[in-house]
Amino acid sequence: MGFFLEVLIGGLLAGVLYSLVALGFVLIFKASGVFNFAQGAMVLTAALALVRALELFEQWKWPFWIALVAAFLFAAAIMAVVAWGAERLVLRKLVNQEGIILFMATIGVTFFLEGLAQTLFGADVYPLNIGLPKEPLFVLESLFDGGILVNELDIWAAVIAGLLVAGLAIFFQKTRIGRALRAVADDHAAAQSVGIPLNQIWFIVWLVAGLVALVAGAVWGSKLGVQFSLTLLALKALPVLILGGFTSVPGAIIGGLIIGAGEKLAEVFLGPSMGGGIEIWFAYVVALLFLLFRPQGLFGERIIERV
Repeated sequence: MGFFLEVLIGGLLAGVLYSLVALGFVLIFKASGVFNFAQGAMVLTAALALVRALELFEQWKWPFWIALVAAFLFAAAIMAVVAWGAERLVLRKLVNQEGIILFMATIGVTFFLEGLAQTLFGADVYPLNIGLPKEPLFVLESLFDGGILVNELDIWAAVIAGLLVAGLAIFFQKTRIGRALRAVADDHAAAQSVGIPLNQIWFIVWLVAGLVALVAGAVWGSKLGVQFSLTLLALKALPVLILGGFTSVPGAIIGGLIIGAGEKLAEVFLGPSMGGGIEIWFAYVVALLFLLFRPQGLFGERIIERV
């Protein structure tokens, strides 16, 4: 029982990390109806800006926490520039176009960001320390012999994700800008007709998604190092989105938990009898089943009906 719980908790905490990336997708789709394929590239760009700025400030002998705050502010400014560029140079030219056209535009943004970020900040693997503990931690030692092993960094990631979800839920439901974002998502033309500035709304939502990408990049960079493979997180976030629903912020978290726990349990308990490697494809099989039987996900709207 103790080993089962250890695998389950490890999977749930890994799922939280997937959810941090999926949140950025949900934000942009929820507010603009655009599936932003560039979210993975935004995670990479934010993480590269953060780690290289932190290296520079530490070389200048700044105290660690001052250097860290300054590096986060620098990376946030970079994501603001990305949001401005995406709205001014891409989305503004494509107002009221079909969703597939906007989707293709975000693919172009993806490759542009990947190339520009690595040109500016380098393409090596950079270790990132943002002050979060990474030591293994044994819990529930009084209930199970030897306790259950968890990673402190994963626990902090879960706390951060919970705070993000709570903040985003309040933002969308309780603020004037949040209500405007939902109106734009329902109907671009109708939102414009009642005086909602579409260009400003799109800038705001891309900025928020960029800040979420910064948080995801900081956590994933602390865990794996800042490297090009961070862009591939977008691929693992897709099953999370399909499972939780493209328009649901809580769905991104719950979908991540299900995918993370499911793939870890399947790999550990079914992998030996199936040759291993289940963790690589498990999430995509689950996503395919949902597409066949419940394409809107657990908490999302019926996207087909909205098109």
